[in-house]
Amino acid sequence: MKAIFYEKYGTPDVLEARDVPEPTVGDHDVLVRVRAAAVGAGDRHLLTAEMWAVRLYQGLRKPKRPVLGHEAAGTVERVGSQVTNFAPGDEVFGESGNAGAFAELVCIPASTLAPKPSQLSFEEAAALPVSATTALQGLRDKGRIRPGQRVLINGASGGVGTYAVQIAKAFETEVTGVCSAAKMDLVESLGADHVLDYGQADFTEREERYDLVLDNVGNRPLKDCKRTLAPGGIYVAVSGAPSRGLWIALAGGKQAVAFIAKPNRADLDVLTELVETGKLRPVIDRRYPLSEVPDALRYFIEGRVRGKIVISV
Repeated sequence: MKAIFYEKYGTPDVLEARDVPEPTVGDHDVLVRVRAAAVGAGDRHLLTAEMWAVRLYQGLRKPKRPVLGHEAAGTVERVGSQVTNFAPGDEVFGESGNAGAFAELVCIPASTLAPKPSQLSFEEAAALPVSATTALQGLRDKGRIRPGQRVLINGASGGVGTYAVQIAKAFETEVTGVCSAAKMDLVESLGADHVLDYGQADFTEREERYDLVLDNVGNRPLKDCKRTLAPGGIYVAVSGAPSRGLWIALAGGKQAVAFIAKPNRADLDVLTELVETGKLRPVIDRRYPLSEVPDALRYFIEGRVRGKIVISV
């Protein structure tokens, strides 16, 4: 099968198209013929290995898992011996924990796979699993979001941010989105009640206080972010560098938490329900064919993405 392969860490220039063996299907896995995949921060981290923790997971000198891509949508090709809830031909979407979605076939655990929402194309469905799950868990599980709260989303125009704005509105909260001036129209169209241009206003220096801050950027000191919280408020940092997560764990107290989302079928079903009720829609910036994954990652690394980048296979 065709896949986008890399043998060493570096820039997107180290990626190349190759013929590689089909993945081995474990007892609890589903082999999916990929129709679309999506680019995310995890792909950048595994490609560049700029963070020390990546090499502990992926290999000190070279990547153990040579195909990137964590989000996919497609059709079931084959199922493992212990899988009973999927069958060949099913249209599905989900997260491949060990990557591999930038290929014609990918193996995905059945526990992180769900039926594709019928209203969405394969490209739209591929844009959901990691970013939308991260937004949902950050707001609902870590931020304990409730109706009537004031919620701020820092980095509201990116992959996680565009979903976070919509999910926060689905919880009937008052949402403020922070983004660049060029993307304010997008964030407003997603339902944000207020939109701040970070080039003109630092949200940590304003008088407004928030019950929940979801930070997808991590560009402000923790103490400044905590200052924006109302009494009992919570600051939630989405992944980021391990050192930042450790610092938040040590110095955040009860007001701050950093987390990495955990993929699961139940949350994919929640996202599907939000899609079906018209409360959630993917925002796709650009589409690239499989052969142009290096170009897609170059664009992602530039940091100008509005929503998600998808790969058509």
